[in-house]
This record gives sequence, C-alpha cells and structure tokens, in this order.
Amino acid sequence: MTTATLRGKTALVTGSTSGIGLGIARKLAGAGANVILNGFGDADEIRRIREDISAAFGVQTGYHNADLSIATEISAMMEYAQAEFGGVDVLVNNAGIQHVASVEDFPVEKWDAVIAINLTACFHTTRLALPLMRQKNWGRILNIASVHGLVASASKSAYVAAKHGLIGFTKTVALETAQTGVTCNAICPGWVLTPLVQKQVDARAERDGLSNEEAKKALLLEKQPSGEFVTPDQLGELAVFLCSDAASQIRGAAWNMDGGWAAQ
Repeated sequence: MTTATLRGKTALVTGSTSGIGLGIARKLAGAGANVILNGFGDADEIRRIREDISAAFGVQTGYHNADLSIATEISAMMEYAQAEFGGVDVLVNNAGIQHVASVEDFPVEKWDAVIAINLTACFHTTRLALPLMRQKNWGRILNIASVHGLVASASKSAYVAAKHGLIGFTKTVALETAQTGVTCNAICPGWVLTPLVQKQVDARAERDGLSNEEAKKALLLEKQPSGEFVTPDQLGELAVFLCSDAASQIRGAAWNMDGGWAAQ
C-alpha cells in the first residue's frame, strides 16, 4: 500500500528501534503517518533511523525511551506524544521479551518481566490513548501478539500466557469501542527473522553442527509449514490495512500471519 491514507495521523509503535516494530513503523510512515519510535539502542543509530524515515516518507518522527515495565515511564511517553504530536491516533503495542524454561524452573522475576512488557504495558498505553481516540472518534489499536496467543509451545509459559491474555484484552477493548470509530485488533506472527530469532538459529546451528541455512530450515519446519519466515514488511502491510477504512468493521480479530502454523 503506497497511498497516504494516514496523512495527518500519528502512530506510536513500541519496541520499534529494530525488527518487527521498525518494519511496521516504516510502513505506517509510508502511508503518511508521523511516527513515534520507542525502544532501546544506540542513540546515534536511533537518530539515523529517524532521519531515514523522515527523508524517505516526508513525515515527522519522534522517539521516547520509556522502559515499558514501569508505568510512570509509559505515562511520560504518552505525555510526550500529546505535547509533541497532539496525541496518538494509531497505537501499535509491539514490544516484547521472551524467556524459555519449564514451569517449575521458571525464575519468578523473569515471569514478572515477561508479563509486564508483553501484557501489562499494553493495558497502560491503551488506557492512556483511548480518551483522545474517543474524542476524535477515530483510532486504531494494534496489538502484536503472536501465534503463541493462539497455540502453545512447551517451556514458554509466561510468553504464551501473556500473548493469550493480550488477545483476550484485544477482544475486550474491541467490544468497549464497538460503536465508535476506534478499532482494536491483534496480529499474530509466526517465525520472523528478528535478532531474537537469529540467536535461536545460531544456537541450533552450534548445537547440532548445522550451517546457518540448515538451522533456519530446521527451526521453521518444526512449526511453520511454509518453510519461510514472515517478514516485518509483510506485517507492516497488514498493519496499514487494519488502519484503513476498508478494515473499519474488523474488530477484535486475532489475525495470524504464520505460514500455516496455527492451521495444523
């Protein structure tokens, strides 16, 4: 999609200094939205990303380094969006972390952190964005869940619980805004070759004596029948569609883009 359907709107994408979040932010900018980035990383690199987006798409960019595990920092980020951009029209809750361990071995502090970033932060951003969206009678809330919001995998209890919870939260917000111009939906990616997933590929290659390409294929075919990674660009195109007028009656959906993972 290349038409400027979001011109004059502002999109806040959490966890958007790399990976899926950055791919979505770029596609929203390509549709005309001003974008506010959030996440950690090298300050010079983040400045370069902002400048690149502004130059490529002719939009304004912002950045806030809120730690999404801290409610007061989320409030400060939303206040920044209001002060600098007049508020948030498109909220993309993308930031997430992962920890892998069996339930009985799962560190309590890791459980709390996964739930805080992957679920509770989405509640805080949403509750703070909704009043202005209701006032304008227009808004789009996109929660980047996961195929793990639809199905489970062993040793990922906190992540699976958070992502299932996020889909339930999505449905509730969709019902509460059903007679307004605000929509709320979830996108559920399968394997995407993010830096986090590349680490899993590298670990498998080392463990099993495989090449990197062989390790990628082995990882994919365990779960993702297409044998291909979902790309951040594809997820960004779906996000743009869900922001469009054509998607105004898509409400409370959990839209999986997973190469057939959840179809099994």
